[in-house]
Amino acid sequence: MSSIKGPGIFLAQFLRDEKPYNNLSNIGRWVAGLGYKGVQIPTWDSRVIDLDKAAESKTYCDDLKGKLKQIGLQITELSAHLQGQVLAIHPEYEVAFQPFYPEGLRGNERIEWATRELKKAVAASANLGLKSVPVLSGGFAWHMVYPWPQRPPGLIDEAFKELHKRWKPILDLAENSGIAISFELHPGSDLFDGATFEMFLDVSKHHPTACLCYDPSHFVLQQLDYLDFIRLYGQRIKSFHVKDAEFIPTGRVGVYGGYQSWAGRAGRFRSLGDGQVDFKSVFTLLAEAGYVGWAVLEWECCVKSPQQGAREGAPFIAEHIIETTEVAFDDFAGGQTDIEVNRKILGLS
Repeated sequence: MSSIKGPGIFLAQFLRDEKPYNNLSNIGRWVAGLGYKGVQIPTWDSRVIDLDKAAESKTYCDDLKGKLKQIGLQITELSAHLQGQVLAIHPEYEVAFQPFYPEGLRGNERIEWATRELKKAVAASANLGLKSVPVLSGGFAWHMVYPWPQRPPGLIDEAFKELHKRWKPILDLAENSGIAISFELHPGSDLFDGATFEMFLDVSKHHPTACLCYDPSHFVLQQLDYLDFIRLYGQRIKSFHVKDAEFIPTGRVGVYGGYQSWAGRAGRFRSLGDGQVDFKSVFTLLAEAGYVGWAVLEWECCVKSPQQGAREGAPFIAEHIIETTEVAFDDFAGGQTDIEVNRKILGLS
């Protein structure tokens, strides 16, 4: 019998400078008290990890795991979402994304920094015995997602060639380390849906470690069939963000949102159970696809507080986890395999 592991929680949205959210021990005890069994750690936040030490020292990683084990927690993954976004940025976005990387870096310096950080995340994950690094792909062409003005022939192909060029050293290192690079398909990045993921697979010659961090909320906002997505790409899903969303268009706003705040958009992130995601079907399809990773809450609700979202998230995930089995419900009526009996039933003897 095997099952999806959980509940886990992504710490990024909960970290604060005040207790109990200000360091790994304090926030760890808080989430463990809510019923979580795993934590996804943001590698860019020094309050919860020293990425340099984790990449270099197995002893540091063993101590980190031991500290969490004492309070009943495991590390689910090391998130490198922000470094992935920084790896591939159109120059016009450098200022907007400045909080994601050290101030003053531009051009090649920024690219080299992001490459080093992503490689450290891979090395640290290997030292911790983890199997997946969730990331964002970054993007050069996102601002041209709507084809107006008309795009010159070959423009998108060139963007994906460059995207693969920047990711290839990281993908190769991850493959050699037995770790998946799990792209969260996300608006603002060039990998944002199944079609763009397939384009990346094509240009990377279907690199075995180019995988997926599945988050149905972003697909609700795109009006993409998030259940069929699992049927199509289930074998590439190596991480799972459990996040809810709703899409309620009006005569005033639709998919693009009209520059409204999150609360005023047709597509909004919600706390688990408050949106439109059919999580019973999501967990069923992931179980059928053989997913054995963690189910990790990512809280981004535009209505409820993070504390309420976290409190409600652990039991919600726990209730949806499916324990798979090889026992068939009609085994009681069966018998041993008998070739002669089978041939008689078929009228062959």
